[in-house]
Amino acid sequence: MARSSLNDIVMSRLNSVVGSRDGLIEPVALEPALVQVPASSRRVVAKWVALVVVGLAAIVWLNRPSSTQSIQVTSPGVSLASIAPVSDVVVDIEGDVKMPGLVHLPAGSRIADAIEAAGGLTRKNALGQINLAQRLDDGLLIVVGQSAAGGSAGDTRVSLNQGTVADFDTLPGVGPVLASRIVAWRDQHHRFSQIDELQEVPGIGPKVFANLKDLVRL
Repeated sequence: MARSSLNDIVMSRLNSVVGSRDGLIEPVALEPALVQVPASSRRVVAKWVALVVVGLAAIVWLNRPSSTQSIQVTSPGVSLASIAPVSDVVVDIEGDVKMPGLVHLPAGSRIADAIEAAGGLTRKNALGQINLAQRLDDGLLIVVGQSAAGGSAGDTRVSLNQGTVADFDTLPGVGPVLASRIVAWRDQHHRFSQIDELQEVPGIGPKVFANLKDLVRL
């Protein structure tokens, strides 16, 4: 009797302990907890995300491969292609030619062309040592039938366009004063175009001119 009661008490205690243990180890279902984020916080987060996206886009854009083609800028100066070659030359031909003065000729012309453009020679033997084949340069002075000293062998006439005061002073009836007037008239009118113009010099009348016309040339 006493042993049965003791057994009952032990079993009762074991059942109570096992029951409590089962309750302890029984899994408890946990419900997920939902966190409610305020609307103002969501707007702040959205702004920061937008700024980050824009920043990344800018970095990608700045580091993109450049495909811009180089552009050549033409200088406002004069283009070489627009510079036209010299198409003609101007030379001054004096001396024993029919029409002394400036003549315009195509580039590449020669002295023979200049003499022809001036009307030709007034004397057959006026050429002397002139090289008719010489090419013309712009601004060239060509003196036909006389040397740089104002005359040539076989021609003792004084050039109205090249003579000096001393040269004119050697002419009969012409002294230093009249010789100076001849040079002054030439300087004023740039040149004598014909021998008859000598009569326009003050102090040279018909008689003096008649004595001089065969002793001078252009």
